[in-house]
Amino acid sequence: MILFSCLFSFMASYFFALIYDAPKKLFIPAGLAGACGYMVHFIFNLSFQMDTIYTSLLGSLSLGLISHILSRLLKAPVVIFMIPGIIPLVPGSLAFRATQELVTLNFTDAGNTFIRAILIAGSIALGLLISDQLSKTLNIRKYWHIKKNRL
Repeated sequence: MILFSCLFSFMASYFFALIYDAPKKLFIPAGLAGACGYMVHFIFNLSFQMDTIYTSLLGSLSLGLISHILSRLLKAPVVIFMIPGIIPLVPGSLAFRATQELVTLNFTDAGNTFIRAILIAGSIALGLLISDQLSKTLNIRKYWHIKKNRL
């Protein structure tokens, strides 16, 4: 089950990088970044029985840090790894279910489901924001011995 989740999250990120028109040499690193972020989410949700809101925060936080490290190592923009990487974390089925409940006039469940989807999306955004600030604060270049781009 963990292997399938890792494989499918890699494929989702990989093919979204293809749709996103990233450079071909960055398809696999973008897929790996997405798979790593989703696996953090999946393992915390499965092993520790944490709520999806918190595991999405941890998954996007790890995805953001991995994206910053890969962008420095491969000398590419961070968004090439972040945007395809968040695709497996996005609560699309939850938003669809909320819309379906709204159409069937089940307003109470629709409101609760919409709020949950918004909280998950907000936790993903917060995780990426925290990782961006951490990478700027901690200066990853110093720890990974990455040379600065000079023109």
